[in-house]
Amino acid sequence: MMNLYSGTTDPFSHRCRIVLFEKGMDFEVIDVDLYNKPEDIAVINPYNRVPVLVDRDLVLYESNIINEYIDERFPHPQLMPPDPILRARARQLLHTFEQELFAHIPALEANQKGVDKTRAHVRDHLTQLAPIFTKQKFMLGDEFSMLDVAVAPLLWRLEHYGIELPKTAAPLMKYAERIFSRQGFIDALTPSEKVMRR
Repeated sequence: MMNLYSGTTDPFSHRCRIVLFEKGMDFEVIDVDLYNKPEDIAVINPYNRVPVLVDRDLVLYESNIINEYIDERFPHPQLMPPDPILRARARQLLHTFEQELFAHIPALEANQKGVDKTRAHVRDHLTQLAPIFTKQKFMLGDEFSMLDVAVAPLLWRLEHYGIELPKTAAPLMKYAERIFSRQGFIDALTPSEKVMRR
């Protein structure tokens, strides 16, 4: 059985939980208190961060790497495109999300001075995605994919991070509601995450 060491409020861990629940697999989530991490996290991940996936002798960290491994090992439903060109484009977009959106999570979590600029940056980048959803249900078309998994934890936490999207982002918010109503997403939420959104 796979074990996922997962932060109860960590957006990166949230991604992995979504994939595991979407796949309907046999796994165990081991909740990790981010402010009081057990010592074995530093032993299994040299960066001392969650999420960490342990599957027999294999130990993986970094959410996108974990999620691609799960997707390849358990291909139904497939979350990465089967076509190599589309898959490469998906990976490129995942990288863009990391650089433009998720790289700012630590600043948003810490709520330090100058966080308003960070909020504006994230808001503007998310708003640029809105037109995609006037034409299609999900990031890559009509099928839920790894890109939707990647961005979902941030969309869920907007209110928690004090990010207010403009009216022009309405298609993005409708898209977010489609993700939030998926059973895999609902099952993946921890009690601490449920209260992040009214």
